[in-house]
Amino acid sequence: MQIETRHTEGNLSRELKSRHLTMITIGGAIGTGLFLASGATISTAGPGGALTAYLVIGAMIYFLMTSLGELSTYMPTSGSFETYATKFVDPALGFALGWNYWFGWAITIAVEISAGALLMKYWFPDTPSILWSSLFLLLLFGLNLLSAKAYGESEFWFASIKVVIIIIFLIVGTLMIFGIMGGQAIGIQNIMMEGAMFHGGLMSMIGIFMIAGFSFIGTELVGVVAGESENPERNVPKAIKSIFWRILVFYILTILIIGFVIPYNDPNLLNSSIDNITISPFTLVFEKAGLALAAAVMNAVILTSVLSVGNSSIYAASRMLYAMTKSGKAPKVFGLTNTRGVPIYAVCASALVGMTCFLSSLYGDGTIYVWLLNCSALTGFITWVGIALSHYRFRKAFLAQGRDLNELPYKARWFPFGPIFSFVLCSAVILGQNYQAFFKEAIDWHGIIVSYVGLPLFLLLYLGYKIGKKTKVIPLKEVDFTRE
Repeated sequence: MQIETRHTEGNLSRELKSRHLTMITIGGAIGTGLFLASGATISTAGPGGALTAYLVIGAMIYFLMTSLGELSTYMPTSGSFETYATKFVDPALGFALGWNYWFGWAITIAVEISAGALLMKYWFPDTPSILWSSLFLLLLFGLNLLSAKAYGESEFWFASIKVVIIIIFLIVGTLMIFGIMGGQAIGIQNIMMEGAMFHGGLMSMIGIFMIAGFSFIGTELVGVVAGESENPERNVPKAIKSIFWRILVFYILTILIIGFVIPYNDPNLLNSSIDNITISPFTLVFEKAGLALAAAVMNAVILTSVLSVGNSSIYAASRMLYAMTKSGKAPKVFGLTNTRGVPIYAVCASALVGMTCFLSSLYGDGTIYVWLLNCSALTGFITWVGIALSHYRFRKAFLAQGRDLNELPYKARWFPFGPIFSFVLCSAVILGQNYQAFFKEAIDWHGIIVSYVGLPLFLLLYLGYKIGKKTKVIPLKEVDFTRE
């Protein structure tokens, strides 16, 4: 594909409309976590435990989204998390958050193209995985090179497919519960089974907080796309108000339907995985309803979901890399754009890293790939901690400098409870994600290293920059509110 003449300023275009922002965030947050992992959460903690975990994490996401809304409407920029942490907390934190976020999404590219290749095996079992992975990477790479509007439009339709199938699933499941689709009404018999509602007790519920949290990763994309929204002060608040409730309703109602229709102790719920789409909880419910070709339809839907997240991965990674050049935290070449306002070299670098990580899974025992995957797994939660801390400091500095809150285009409710609650809960999930490894007869050091490897890497970035550049936490009275 021809690389067009670049603008010397490296400016991004502002072409994304409100509907793009809404669907980009929905597309980033609704994926395999809902279509596949939801079954495992019910099997582990029962429908009541799964609902509670998703409600708690959902409340946290609400506060994070309102925090991000206040920041991104006042100062819309594609490097939102890096920029806010740099301006309102400490440049070292901005540096660490920026590279942490870029790395997480770059690795996710590899994860999604690998998943797409596995899904294609359903229809073409004898074809090599690398063929499909290469085709998907080229497709997503091409979409991201065209323009922000091309990315937004493709993501709008990818996400729309997911939303439609979820609505159909909720309608079919409801009809089955009341026996309207034929057969005996399922009613409440499955959730009333002994030990069903909160199977495994409190510890099982805590154990799925991480899964629930990962399901919502991607909602923060609205902070990145704000930098290319045609009217961020109007579109970002509008998107935030609708996004959270739509996503939460989809997740909560989906878990309710699965819990009512499929017994929590059905072994298929625990074993649902991307390489066996026939036991996705969605497929199981559709098959119980007597719908033919349920597995084939869900395979196609999950494929679009995987491509959607892969599409967002390249976009998010490239925009963060672009933004870091503006603050001198990445090589300047990544700040150059083509005539359509696309950071061409940032897109290329992000796609290249994703391809390299994917190729590493094809050689040896895949150990490098597993480690990289686990490194990226924590990046979402680390980003959320950064958002909460940045918002807390932003509001405190805003008031400390005698500014009027009416200056803010959008004000987050429940301050300071919201960012404090989000900070504490995210930190607890990060530290407790594999707490079981510490309480075995012999401490599982391998499990600890694999689970927590992303945390020391983040701290290394933070401390390395802080010591090297001798940065300090910015006093509230000295915070710079200048908008770009």
